[in-house]
Amino acid sequence: MKGTVLCLAVAAFSVACVRTDKSASGGADSGLAALRPESTAAPPTANPAPAPPAPVAPTATKLLTVQGFLTPESVLHDTVQDIYFVSNVNGGPMAKDNNGFISRVRPDGAVENLKFIEGGRGGVTLNAPKGLALNGDTLWVADIDVVRAFNARSGVPIDTVSLAKLGAVFLNDIAVGLTGTLYITDTGIRFDDVGNVLHPGPDRVFRVNTDRTVTQVLRGDTLGRPNGIALDPVGRRFIIVEFGGRFVLAWKPEDKAPTVIAKGPGGFDGVVVTGGKILVSSWTDSTVSSYETGQEVRVISGIPSPADIGYDAKRNRLLIPVFTGNRVEVWQLP
Repeated sequence: MKGTVLCLAVAAFSVACVRTDKSASGGADSGLAALRPESTAAPPTANPAPAPPAPVAPTATKLLTVQGFLTPESVLHDTVQDIYFVSNVNGGPMAKDNNGFISRVRPDGAVENLKFIEGGRGGVTLNAPKGLALNGDTLWVADIDVVRAFNARSGVPIDTVSLAKLGAVFLNDIAVGLTGTLYITDTGIRFDDVGNVLHPGPDRVFRVNTDRTVTQVLRGDTLGRPNGIALDPVGRRFIIVEFGGRFVLAWKPEDKAPTVIAKGPGGFDGVVVTGGKILVSSWTDSTVSSYETGQEVRVISGIPSPADIGYDAKRNRLLIPVFTGNRVEVWQLP
């Protein structure tokens, strides 16, 4: 909303019978911004024992807050240009209004170009951009039922691959495999005329091959409204997180189904894998936590609507788009 989006503001996305529980303030926040997953847990028993608090990692420090975005859903660090890309939904998460845009932000927090790539200008079509991924100088963007490619240096549109014929509903996050193949989550949600979240489904992961052919590689409710997806190059697998469930999943392209590797609060949106760490953002408890041991370890707290997080490996920073706050926060990790 790689969710979102989505949980997207977009990014987020909940389980069956999800409802909006926060009112959106204006078009940019409508729909997505108000989402939180319904609990999928069994009814509580009498006098249940309180859940133990999640362990807390060494303190992370907030370095920067960058304002002025319009429903920011994803942040991505381009290591070659040393620039942060930010996708802005700027409207309803399903609206084909051609007013979405992508910003360029310098690591010092200066907005180099708020609308570096802008729907409706320069031959660009961009409706509600969510997840971002880089393959060389090509910036890929998930946009409702298509993925779009742009030159990461110039912003010029390069390609569009439609997944509409395969019934794509809500493309959310995107990751590039080791061979350049794209993997995209479909959270399977829609919004009705008054902003309620529906789940026509199905929950899926698509693959776009280098020849631009498209296939469905995963499908089913066990994906839990899949949101974020990230490549784990060491494990030669993908990590997928559930917005509508509470599981962190691992999946290899040769496997028929993902496996559960961790459980947390749910409402998961973004995921990054770096240095052996699996960092995941959660709308449910407004946190970013690590899950590499299978146990939730709290890294950052108090971040409402943390969408598709990014990572700056050069500086060991976590990049957090605050979907409902129209800002991006930059945190120094210990």
